[in-house]
Amino acid sequence: MKRFFSFVRKETLHIVRDKRTMLILFVMPVVLMVIFGFAITNDVKNVRVVVVSSSMDHQTRQAVDRLAVSEYFDMVGIVESSAAAEQALRSQRADMAIVFGPRFASQKSGLQFLVDGSDPNMAQQWTNYATGVLLNTSAPSVNTKMLYNPQMRSSYNFVPAIMGMLLLLICAMMTSVSIVREKEQGTMEVLLVSPVRPLMIIVAKVVPYMVLALTILASILTIAATVLHVPLAGSLFWIVAISLLYILLALSLGMLISNFAQTQFVALLVSAMVLLLPTVMLSGMLFPVESMPRVLQYVAAVVPPRYYIQAMRKLMIMGVGVAEVRQEVAVLAAMTAVLLFVALKKFNRRLSV
Repeated sequence: MKRFFSFVRKETLHIVRDKRTMLILFVMPVVLMVIFGFAITNDVKNVRVVVVSSSMDHQTRQAVDRLAVSEYFDMVGIVESSAAAEQALRSQRADMAIVFGPRFASQKSGLQFLVDGSDPNMAQQWTNYATGVLLNTSAPSVNTKMLYNPQMRSSYNFVPAIMGMLLLLICAMMTSVSIVREKEQGTMEVLLVSPVRPLMIIVAKVVPYMVLALTILASILTIAATVLHVPLAGSLFWIVAISLLYILLALSLGMLISNFAQTQFVALLVSAMVLLLPTVMLSGMLFPVESMPRVLQYVAAVVPPRYYIQAMRKLMIMGVGVAEVRQEVAVLAAMTAVLLFVALKKFNRRLSV
């Protein structure tokens, strides 16, 4: 056991002395968390609007004034024809145009939206917000109550997703590079002839990264709560416990990648290609999995971040108990067991060759 801790200490010193590794481990997560937390957003803000109206009666003027003082829209002008409004959209001077018909004042009809539909999701949101402001539907007959996110902040949705992406990429990438570096420099053979069993050597190399990953998790949760104002409504114990399981999964995946990669460059390339794109596109981070084609839903079913992100959204935002995320935890545990078994099996087979 003393030799085992000596290997852990050796790997820890190697990480601490490597300034590039420390930069990646601590600076990159903080920077990406802050940038993504503020940059990735679906909030409706500062939508540039041009109004088309042939006659400005009292009610039409009131509707336009409500639009002008709204926090969601910026009035950029009033034109007399739809053609002029389309030209404003084409020249990127406006994002949407609102055409008031002659029957708007009397019948609340004859309202038309000309919207830049290059982003259909945002275009639909702009239309819904504008309809509510213009028709003064802030107090509709149907009472709508937004649970868990009454301010409709996008960060509530994206922060758990960013956590899943960062922990997977950093843990898997750093672990794979660490083991490949030993093989590339020819020091792995020196380690293997030591009295410590090969399995213990691998575990000793993984332990420091697990401790560092928990430190990164603590910094991410701190930034989420203090800077991005994302609540930690659920049990902090279960948030950390499930994150620890996810970190172990990521470390196992890094070990598996290290079995195939022969150089650090290849390890980084494989980590980026195999992990980054599926995490961003198929985990539910940006797009709902339920809205994807059936084939992609099957592929998304084997993407680990999907289940971690779902669990964190439930725990952090909804504040549910661990019983409500047992399905996600079971899938993550099964994936971790499979990846860890395959990675160790592959590694032992390479040692015996």
